[in-house]
Amino acid sequence: MTDIKQTKSEETPQTEKKKKLTLSEKYNQLQVEYDELKDRWMRGAAEFENFRKRTFTEKADWIKNATERLVLELCDVVDNFERALHPEVEKNREAFEKGIKLIFQQLEAVLKKEGVKKINALGEEFDPNFHEALAHIPSELEENKIVAVIQNGYIMNEKIIRPVRVAVSNGEKPKKSKEKLAANKTNKNEQ
Repeated sequence: MTDIKQTKSEETPQTEKKKKLTLSEKYNQLQVEYDELKDRWMRGAAEFENFRKRTFTEKADWIKNATERLVLELCDVVDNFERALHPEVEKNREAFEKGIKLIFQQLEAVLKKEGVKKINALGEEFDPNFHEALAHIPSELEENKIVAVIQNGYIMNEKIIRPVRVAVSNGEKPKKSKEKLAANKTNKNEQ
């Protein structure tokens, strides 16, 4: 029994020592904890900043490499244009036209591979989401129908990268001008 009493009496002073810290000891202990937490926070912030910079650099490299691949494919198209514009090829008009058509198809294939599609607009209903109206003109078509495509538009991966620039019908039939009527009468009288 004495052993048990001694153990209890020995434990009591140790727990009392833990409980009876002076204010300066408590302050020092808290200061150490604060310094450790601050150090961990600073390291975490530095790691995050390094991660952010590394991610930014990787994205820039991906974009550069993606562009590099596209440019290499376009270089093939440019080489074919150079071959088509060679003086010997220009002498044979039929071969020249065929070569230009093949180059056009090659260029279309490169764009298609990149997810680029031409927006078809001629004769369609005007939609400001896809079209940019540059003119409102009389035509045989009903109002708000696209009469002419001034500049093609394109979609890349379901996103409009350039709207189609168009002329839109105002719904009025074109009037023959007095000059055209007079020219027609003159031509008929001469025959």
